[in-house]
Amino acid sequence: MYWLSKKRYIAGLLLPTLTIYMLYIIAPIFIAIFYSFTRFSGIGQARFVGFANYVRLFSDRAFGISLRNTLIVLIVNLLLLIVVAFVVALLMNKKLKFNGLCKAMIFSPAIIAPIIVGIMWVYILDPHIGLINGVLRSVGLESIQQQWIGGPVLSPYSFGVIYFWQQLGYIVTIYIAGLKMLPEEVMEAAMVDGASGLQKVYYIIIPMMKTTISTVAILVITGTFRIFEIVQQTTNGGPNHMSETLVTYSYTTTFLNGEFGYGMSLATVTFVLSMIIVLGFQFITKSKGGDES
Repeated sequence: MYWLSKKRYIAGLLLPTLTIYMLYIIAPIFIAIFYSFTRFSGIGQARFVGFANYVRLFSDRAFGISLRNTLIVLIVNLLLLIVVAFVVALLMNKKLKFNGLCKAMIFSPAIIAPIIVGIMWVYILDPHIGLINGVLRSVGLESIQQQWIGGPVLSPYSFGVIYFWQQLGYIVTIYIAGLKMLPEEVMEAAMVDGASGLQKVYYIIIPMMKTTISTVAILVITGTFRIFEIVQQTTNGGPNHMSETLVTYSYTTTFLNGEFGYGMSLATVTFVLSMIIVLGFQFITKSKGGDES
């Protein structure tokens, strides 16, 4: 009887949270999938069209561009936020002078609203009024000026750098928490055995932090597929959809062009693609064996 009452108590505590989660997270996913098979403007009756919206994706040039841009941003973020943030965390974990100030400076961009972040970086990367090109012009290096945002080539890389700058402190905090959980005895034994700093990182710290690194990778992947405000504030997806990502193109199609059904197909593809990448990454990391101690 005690076991049954305890189960009911736990279920009662979880029920409000599960209800909200089902209503606002799970249900919208299935609603979006349903509307992705329709032609719907958001007003009136939705008309079922089968896989017509998904077939249209294959001939949609803007979808191909937004998919390419999203994958570029993902690769940039994975390289920077997994590798560079890990190195920064190793440095911040040491007892160095002004360590607290450095941690505060690194984490401070994470508390800035993404809209403000986008506005700030416009004044840095804009090819006409931006700080970088302005400095290059002032020192006579006009020949190496670039269209950092708004162009067909560098925009997704710039988005990746901006997202890295904003999320660095958050990811470093997760890494530092993982480093604090490592057994001191293991590190001391490695020091006694004469292991160098690089050897400790490669043979001890990284294998013991596989779970933390995997968590960071999942956060980076899901976060990349949700980048919206940065793109909207810096380029608004232009010119001619050349700097769109999957999320911004889905938003433009749904709410600005009034193609609700096609926009939901874009959102569904974005969701499925992010899940495939996350599950694929988890499968690869687990197949290589070993969980964090």
